[in-house]
Order: sequence, then C-alpha cells, then structure tokens
Amino acid sequence: MPALLGNSTIIQVGIIVKNIEETKKKWASFFGIPVPVTVQAGEYETTQTKYKGNDAPKAKCQMAFFEAGPNMQLELIQPNGEKSTWQDFLDEKGEGIHHIAFSVKDTKKVIETCEKEGFKCVQQGKYGDASGEYAYLDTEKTLKCVIETLESYSR
Repeated sequence: MPALLGNSTIIQVGIIVKNIEETKKKWASFFGIPVPVTVQAGEYETTQTKYKGNDAPKAKCQMAFFEAGPNMQLELIQPNGEKSTWQDFLDEKGEGIHHIAFSVKDTKKVIETCEKEGFKCVQQGKYGDASGEYAYLDTEKTLKCVIETLESYSR
C-alpha cells in the first residue's frame, strides 16, 4: 500500500510556543548551537492563508528553525492571537508538539486524497517568500497530531 502522502519520511517537527525568543534560546543551548533568527510568516498578499476554508489575512505567526540532523528540522511557532490552527492548539492544549511534516509533490492532489480518507485540510497557504506551500491536515483523532505537508517549488 503506498504512503498516503507519497512518502513516509518526516522532515520537520513543529512546536507551538508562547514566547519564541525565550524558547529558541533554550533549544539553542540544548543543541549547543547559535540562536537562530526569528522570521515572520509573511504578508497575506503572498501567503494567501486559508483557515477552515476561509481567507485568514490576520492569521500569522513568528517562527524559528533548527536544523536537527540531515533533512530534519525543528520549527518553533508563536501564533499572533488570531484564529489559526496554531492559535487553536495554544488555546486548547498549551505549548507542545503541534505537527510532523512531510515533503510532498502536488499539494492540491495530496489534500484531495487525504480528505477522501477523512483527514480534512484545516489550514493552508504559501511560504512567506512564495517559494512553496504548506497544508495542515486534521489527523489528531487518528494519528494524535496534525500532519503538515510542505511543497517547495522548483525555481
């Protein structure tokens, strides 16, 4: 049976945090590496974020990324208080592991396939620099976490 997303290689773990500046310093110390920069999610004109099927121009976050091994990334996410999958998680569960991510090709097709299996897409958008797109699938009841798909565009 083929993998639902086209592959089964985890490339990222995402953690929701209340204070990204404080938390990224703790992770950097844990890893023994420099503290990474904090990046903004990007402007809606680029990201075109949709949350539960509706345009979500105010849904943003701050992010920090750690390279945690070959082809593995740890992402810290601090939501901005607006409705999003990130803010929902923080409000309902507090800080913690939000998602695991997989690289995909053809996000639209992957979403259609997953929704046929009962995994609804709850949020999607483009990267802040428009170099790719992401989608979050509600797999919590079955897989006990959110699954994120990441598609980087070829340039």
